[in-house]
Amino acid sequence: MRAIWKGAVAFGLVNVPVRLYAATGEHEVALHQVHRADGGRIRYRRTCSVCGETIDTLDIAKGYETGTGELVVLTDEDLAELPLASGHEIEVLEFVPSDQVDPILLQRTYYLEPDKTSAKPYALLRGALEATDRMAVVKVALRQRESMAVLRVRGKVIVLQTLLWPDELRAADFPVLDAQVQVRPQELTMASSLVESLAADFDPSQYTDSYEAAMVALIESKVSAGHTQAVPAAEGAEPGTGGEVVDLLAALQRSVEKARAGHAGAAPAPEPKQPRKTTRARKSAAAEPEAAEPEEAAPAKTARRGRREAS
Repeated sequence: MRAIWKGAVAFGLVNVPVRLYAATGEHEVALHQVHRADGGRIRYRRTCSVCGETIDTLDIAKGYETGTGELVVLTDEDLAELPLASGHEIEVLEFVPSDQVDPILLQRTYYLEPDKTSAKPYALLRGALEATDRMAVVKVALRQRESMAVLRVRGKVIVLQTLLWPDELRAADFPVLDAQVQVRPQELTMASSLVESLAADFDPSQYTDSYEAAMVALIESKVSAGHTQAVPAAEGAEPGTGGEVVDLLAALQRSVEKARAGHAGAAPAPEPKQPRKTTRARKSAAAEPEAAEPEEAAPAKTARRGRREAS
């Protein structure tokens, strides 16, 4: 693993240098959007809704639209002036009972690794959290944003979990919850018996992602059956090997002949017979630029040939 943050935990007069690592990583089968006809990747461009132009990343700013329909554009300089907690310090604000932290607030999880020189204060903080059954409420700046988080112990490592801010929680405002529902004692007893019959110690390793397993099996079966195709080159990319080079040369040859014929006012020469092209190759040839450049190159080439013959 590679550390994504380096700093120190500060509580009281104790300073514990640490490195931060992502503790989780979601796994899924990576699928791309492609053109069903030829397999080309679908690309998304940053275009302006006003002028329609493709915008370079350097020309993109952040904007906020007010309630009255006005736009406030924020530059990098504006954002740099905003107050932000130290990017290299995890400030402990208080220690709270573990059962008072509502799980709905928990977000991303990170491991804290101590430096070699801070093994003892790290162990001291870990032991104090375990002995008191408390979590440390902290503030930390991650990815240019101040976050509230908690430090808790998991095995031998101290874990940092970011929290949602209280105003980021939505209320469960469902009218049906306010209705007076009568539950009979025998119904509650039966429901409790069902819970007890399915009671167990939680072991997440016994569960698997059946959808991902089925997706992998589907892909492997298509590969085994030979239902694959070559990954097509994107338009404008460097030419590949074999057929793509031939197609490019053929397209240039047609452009040169067309330019010569138009310049001389004669009919174009018959096209040389080329190997059969794929649908993508025909589209690529049709999309070649106008022959302005070959039209200028042809006379120069003829002039050079004339000088060599004269010499």
